[in-house]
Amino acid sequence: MEIKLDFEKFEQISRKAALLAGAKIMEIYNSDDFEVKSKSDESPVTEADEAADAMISEILAEAFPDTLIVTEEQADSHAQTADSFLIVDPLDGTKEFVKRRGEFTVNIAYVENGTPVRGVVYAPAKDRLFYTKADGASVEETGDLALDVVGNQKALSVSNPDNDALMVVASKSHRDQATDDYIAKYSVRDMTSAGSSLKFCLIATGEADIYPRLGRTMEWDTAAGHAVVLGAGGKVLRFDDHTPLTYGKPIYENPFFIVASPDVVLKEA
Repeated sequence: MEIKLDFEKFEQISRKAALLAGAKIMEIYNSDDFEVKSKSDESPVTEADEAADAMISEILAEAFPDTLIVTEEQADSHAQTADSFLIVDPLDGTKEFVKRRGEFTVNIAYVENGTPVRGVVYAPAKDRLFYTKADGASVEETGDLALDVVGNQKALSVSNPDNDALMVVASKSHRDQATDDYIAKYSVRDMTSAGSSLKFCLIATGEADIYPRLGRTMEWDTAAGHAVVLGAGGKVLRFDDHTPLTYGKPIYENPFFIVASPDVVLKEA
């Protein structure tokens, strides 16, 4: 029988792991120079990705020794499966990191039976920390973001949108014609762009109403942000049929998807 994860413990451990990894990432980010390598799919990887990955993996493995950890930087983990698992992207938005644009995040999530139920998204260069509490509600922590002292937590809630004047968030690095064509089906008040999983957080805070993603992503890119959106009352749906986006798929690859406040009237693909 599977052991259910202790959500109180996950909240504490994942928050701490994200902050520690974020500090390490910023140390490298602020250095004069850092090495950038190319992975087999030509995506960039830096020493910050690798250092953060090692740090988070060690902390999670020690705290939750019986739970599978799937992480972007460890290819052998991509062949393993379980009904429930931890999933990590130690540095989402490596392109933003390399260009020193600041919009990169640390992502740690727990998936239970196909749904990301708890997660943390930390943007260290922006001092923004979002996570689900043990009870499943999402918050943004403000203040010093100290390792051992939890600061003020602001409850997150998705927007109450005006379908005649929607705020759309789109990717900084991955905009294309298909995305623009889909967005054109809506009455848009304004557009904003953000890097990495911060786009999910803008939906969770109510800063934007809808985020369509017509591009390749992997589950570790989205799981933590997905959990934060769910904890704020939002939804994450497949683009093709508007059913909930699920996790634990072959090679942990996502289809196109839409993140939105439940009151956004969705257009067909």
